Amino acid sequence: KQKLDKKDLTLSLAFLLPAILITVIFVIYPVFDTVGLSFRKWNGMFGAAKQWVGLENYQKIFSDKLFWNAMLNSVYFMIGGFVILMPLSFGLAMLVTAKIKGTGFFRTCYFLPNMLGTTAVALMWTFMLNPNFGIFNTIENIFGLHGTIPAAGLVAIPDELNEAAALDGATGWQRIRYIILPLMKNSFKVFSILCITGCLKVFDIIWAMTRGGPNDISSTPSIMLYTQGFSYKLFGRSSAYGVI
Repeated sequence: KQKLDKKDLTLSLAFLLPAILITVIFVIYPVFDTVGLSFRKWNGMFGAAKQWVGLENYQKIFSDKLFWNAMLNSVYFMIGGFVILMPLSFGLAMLVTAKIKGTGFFRTCYFLPNMLGTTAVALMWTFMLNPNFGIFNTIENIFGLHGTIPAAGLVAIPDELNEAAALDGATGWQRIRYIILPLMKNSFKVFSILCITGCLKVFDIIWAMTRGGPNDISSTPSIMLYTQGFSYKLFGRSSAYGVI
């Protein structure tokens, strides 16, 4: 039995070894290397000296107004995520899981946007929001709105009840409040974590639409990280952005 356990352990480690090596090489080592580089000054050239500067990179970042503006933009994304995206996603989830006619159609419509790349979507919105020929500007001119676009999303929440809830005489709102929401607590926790980290790391949609402009007004921390490294060759400061 002892030999069998040892054999199983060896076999398990053999299967885990490729994943462990990939994680160490492409995740753990880059993290520690980034932390070390954040305390140095380096122009990114191979063979160039990496000068130790201590906390200078962090001091310049925290004293830079552009950094706080980028963080504020991330906060705006978070607010949109929690105030708009989460309720809308919950409503759509209720719709596509309801026992009503047409759920297959709704599920297809719900999934189709995932087939589009973020960059492609960003370019579509760039054209739609164009002040000269964009569709939103056209709508404003037609209705005489001139700069304000009223938008409202009405999500149909089905009023079918689960059998148990129906037996207890629960209404649709009571079913959502006392059954569905409590059971989805962990899902909301996961959404919160993904929303916060995603908003801090958002890059592609901003880069495709504005590249952080004009004058870095739409920059995010990830945009600042990229431009500091690849535009200004300040890879030490770029690494400090990554650590933050």
